[in-house]
Amino acid sequence: MKSSSQIKQSPSLLSHSLEHWRDYYEITKPKVVLLLVFTALVGMALAVPFWLPVQETFFGLLGIGMAASSAAAINHVIDQRTDAIMKRTENRPIPKGALSTRQCLTFALALGIVSMVMLVVLVNVLTAVLTFLSLIGYAIVYTVYLKRATPQNIVIGGAAGAMPPVLGWAAVTNEVSAAALLLFLIVFIWTPPHFWALAIHRRDDYAKVDIPMLPVTHGIPFTRVQIFLYTVLLVIITIFPYLIQMSGLLYLVGALVLGAMFLWHAWKLFDDTATKQPIKTFVFSINYLMWLFGIMLVDHYLPVMAALF
Repeated sequence: MKSSSQIKQSPSLLSHSLEHWRDYYEITKPKVVLLLVFTALVGMALAVPFWLPVQETFFGLLGIGMAASSAAAINHVIDQRTDAIMKRTENRPIPKGALSTRQCLTFALALGIVSMVMLVVLVNVLTAVLTFLSLIGYAIVYTVYLKRATPQNIVIGGAAGAMPPVLGWAAVTNEVSAAALLLFLIVFIWTPPHFWALAIHRRDDYAKVDIPMLPVTHGIPFTRVQIFLYTVLLVIITIFPYLIQMSGLLYLVGALVLGAMFLWHAWKLFDDTATKQPIKTFVFSINYLMWLFGIMLVDHYLPVMAALF
């Protein structure tokens, strides 16, 4: 028979979860996950000519989102030592003592298992396998090894973050096509200029914890050049959905306008007096990807809506 003290302690896990739900929510990196899930949705939409299948779409997006959240939580656990030192991350739940390593790992494991079961049972095995590989790629390969091994960490590790459009495509078609890989390539090429802009802004933080981000190992001037060159490449790559007739004229115009804006931000980085430009470029890059895929989505359904009305 349980003692009174044991009875009093039994609801502690539930109470802790309710009390710290904001902290659990934070370790999933919800803004990042939301953007990833949105690109997965666009991948789904472009994979089919008309309306999306309800079951595969709903559970596919939910499973992909939960797996990404699991990877983010693992990232918080692995990076907790450096997070406590860096100004940008010192108030994350683990460094500030709101959550323990065990609590975060348990939460991450639960999210990961549920997401995999959901994808296998309610979507398809291919999506589950690709999602699992993406989770491992980000949470383990990138966070544990690449991040601290090479200044090209974000280039190589960016492959995991570029997978959601492919995962979305696979969820509704049970296959991966060349068009899906083109969507992957867009996000893959977008990742370095996006993250290197933040790395310039937080260069001293990364140097303090010995993480070999490009601005730390090769200097800010070299990183500016790389950002600009990758942005030029990105603009070129984003024209291809139009060239292969996956997207129409509306998308092409939107991609070129957004690309010109991104190039302008990348060029402004060369101005040493514009001290806020790196963080402005970083913020714009997030909006850029969201707008680009949003225009792609609208362009895809425009003929459908025109036919209906």
